[in-house]
Amino acid sequence: MSEGLDPQEQLAQWGRTVEERFGHRLSLNVPSRNNRKVTALIQRINQDEELYALWLAANVNAVERLGMTDHGPVHVKIVMNIAIKLLRMLTEHGVQPGVVENYGMGNDDAEVVVVLAALCHDLGMSIHRADHEGFSLFVAQHKIKELLSELYDVPTATILRSEILHAIIAHRSGGKPLTIEAGIVRVADALDMAKGRSRIPFATGAASIHSVSAAAIEAVHIEPGVNKPVRVRIEMSNSAGVFQLDQLFREKLKGSGLEPYMELEALIEGEAEKRLVTSFQL
Repeated sequence: MSEGLDPQEQLAQWGRTVEERFGHRLSLNVPSRNNRKVTALIQRINQDEELYALWLAANVNAVERLGMTDHGPVHVKIVMNIAIKLLRMLTEHGVQPGVVENYGMGNDDAEVVVVLAALCHDLGMSIHRADHEGFSLFVAQHKIKELLSELYDVPTATILRSEILHAIIAHRSGGKPLTIEAGIVRVADALDMAKGRSRIPFATGAASIHSVSAAAIEAVHIEPGVNKPVRVRIEMSNSAGVFQLDQLFREKLKGSGLEPYMELEALIEGEAEKRLVTSFQL
């Protein structure tokens, strides 16, 4: 499955039936760094047909029925990898995840929380866009329980499931993360914006500040910071991209708990701004 294809191009190229869609199934991967729990978890997820079908259903509602941006397997894979990278950068600077601080678990367990929350945060889109964060809780609950069952004893798995569900609900607008893990998933969701992959809904093909600003984002880099542990460096082809950062990233970062640890730099690449629209009429 090519992550570079537009979802509508994917539909035209690969067809509509369940069998056709599964024929181009995306395989998930994430650097394990010797975290055997994450390795085992990803292996189980890549074999889970029910979970993949839920991602497909979420994407059909989002892209094909509502004209929104990707909320399917490509999106959750990107969010998972961003989230894991953020978590590891923060823990290397001594930041303690919630499961470490409150339950005496390890950073490897915090990675399990972040992986599953990132992969399940939009499952509610398989039901409806409205209140999809809330729907995600009961869609994901049995799946999380099942995936954790072979990795942990019942008490530990129950605590981890609660932490994962908290991270899922806290990614909504106005959500208030109570853990570093939840804040990471919230911010990682917003950072899936490279090459026009805006998390702000917009009408397909419409010339609006949403679509124009999304097209202005060329790349997102997550690097060691200068004054803080993490720097997010955004490459833009046009200053319209600032709208994405102001309306989306600022909202997700505010109240996430990550404000003391992250800095943002946005740069317009090249000598001149890229022309994003040739004309505009009302």
